[in-house]
Amino acid sequence: MSHTKIKRIGVFTSGGDAPGMNAAIRAVVRTASFYQKEVFGIMRGYEGMIEGDIVKLGARSVGNIIQRGGTILKTARSQEFRTPEGRKKAYENLQREGIDALVGIGGDGSFTGLHYLTKEFEIPGVCIPGTIDNDLAGTDYTIGYDTATNTAVEALDKIRDTALSHNRLFFIEVMGRNSGYIAINSGIAGGAAAIIIPEENMTFEELMASLTAGEGSSKKSNLVVVAEGSKIGDANELAKRVAERSSYFDIKVTILGHLQRGGAPSYFDRVLASKMGVAAVEGLLNGQTDVMVGIKSNKIVFNSFETIINHIHEIDNESLRIAKILSI
Repeated sequence: MSHTKIKRIGVFTSGGDAPGMNAAIRAVVRTASFYQKEVFGIMRGYEGMIEGDIVKLGARSVGNIIQRGGTILKTARSQEFRTPEGRKKAYENLQREGIDALVGIGGDGSFTGLHYLTKEFEIPGVCIPGTIDNDLAGTDYTIGYDTATNTAVEALDKIRDTALSHNRLFFIEVMGRNSGYIAINSGIAGGAAAIIIPEENMTFEELMASLTAGEGSSKKSNLVVVAEGSKIGDANELAKRVAERSSYFDIKVTILGHLQRGGAPSYFDRVLASKMGVAAVEGLLNGQTDVMVGIKSNKIVFNSFETIINHIHEIDNESLRIAKILSI
C-alpha cells in the first residue's frame, strides 16, 4: 500500500507494559498527524481490537505523556485473538473505523499477532519493540530496558547499604524469564558477587565456590543477582540451599518484581521510543509491512518477522567475562 492510500493508522500496546511506551504512542500519533493521516488508539491491545474499543487521537491527545510510565492505551493479553475467528472479528472492527494500517508496540507475542493479521487480511503493519527484557533479535535495545535496568541498579545500591551494615548476603531477583540482560548489566553496575542468568549454565556448586572464596577473604557482605528464569532455582530456593550448606552469611532475599516495570522512562528510552515511533509511521508510508523497527549501531533498521522469531538476542561473552573478573 503506497503513501497516498494509507489514510487511517491504528496504534496499540500489547503484552507487558514497559516505560517509554507512551513516548512511542506520542511519536506515532504526531508523525501521522505531520503527514496528515488520522490516528486511532486501540485500547487494551488485541482484546480491545476484538471488542471495538477504539478512540480517535490527535496531536493534542498525546500531550504531557512522554514522561509517564505505563501506557495510556492500556494493555492486555487476548486468548480469543489466537483464534482465526477472533482475528476476523478484530479486522472487521478495524474496517468499521476505516483503519487501513497498524502500529503495534510490544514484544514477540505482539509481533506474532500482528504478523497473522497482516498475512490473513493484507493490512500493513509495523511493530515497535517495547519490552523491558531486551530479548528481541534485530535491535540493540528495546523500549523500557534502560529504565528497568536503572531501577534495578538503584535497588541494588540501596540493598548494598543494609548488606554492609549487617554483614548480610542478599539474593536479589530481577525480571528476565528467558533473558539475562537486566541481571547481567545491573549486576555489573551494582557490584554483584555473582550473577545468575538463563543463558549461562552456572551450577549450584560453582555458586557455592564463589561464595566460599569470599569467606576465605573475610568478605561478610555480598549481593547475588538472579534472573527469574535461572535454571538452578529462583532467589528463594537458592538462598535456602546456601543456608543449608553454610552458616557464614546472614542470608536475605529481595524480589524486585513489577517494581521494574513502572516509573518515568529514562531519557534514553524516551529518545529511543520517539525515534522508533517516527520510523514506524514513515516505514508504513514507504511500503514497509510485517516488520519490526530496530536500532543497530545507532541506526534505524527494519527486521522481518522471520528474523525476529527465528533468532535470539544473545548476551555477549564479554559482559559475562567482565562480570566474573569483577566479582572477586
